[in-house]
Amino acid sequence: MSNLSRFLVIVSVAVFMAGCASGGSKVGYVDATAVETVDESFGSSDLQQIAAKMVQDMLIFPPVVQATASRRPVLYIDRIENKSTEHIDLASITDTIQSKLIGSGKFRFVDMDRLAEINQQIAYQKKSGMVDQSSAVATGRGLGAEYALYGSLSSIVKRNAGTKSVYYKFTLKLQHIETQSVEWVGEKEIRKEANRALFGS
Repeated sequence: MSNLSRFLVIVSVAVFMAGCASGGSKVGYVDATAVETVDESFGSSDLQQIAAKMVQDMLIFPPVVQATASRRPVLYIDRIENKSTEHIDLASITDTIQSKLIGSGKFRFVDMDRLAEINQQIAYQKKSGMVDQSSAVATGRGLGAEYALYGSLSSIVKRNAGTKSVYYKFTLKLQHIETQSVEWVGEKEIRKEANRALFGS
């Protein structure tokens, strides 16, 4: 390698390192429960507020307190409808609500999304000839859900001069499957605003 080539390589490396030092981004951990206000769109703080509100309200509702006083009713989570103007992962909300309800020790859940895989595993244990039948899972012992949780997330977006306002409302309902009666309804409202500097319109 010629002296000129060496010099160019050294200069290129130096320029690259200087760019990394001055313009590189810094990555670090932050508190996952801290309020997140990056923009006006639906975020992690909204998810946490909704889950906490829903679980708190449901657990102190007198009929629910009575129903869970001496046993753990079985629930399943039905579809949560996204009526908002954004693409939002509503499964994250329901997963957090489910986790908090199970953690309360008051409820049990059946996961309807896993039934196909469970049935496939049971069929394998029964029919494959590969599993000792004395250890195979017995059928007909699955728990029937007594209640269903379902709901929706809606939003209203308004703009006025340099301000954008987004209103979210999350509604969750607890329905008794046998009687079909709605036993509890919870709502959480969130309003967020951003000025022109944040959303650039």
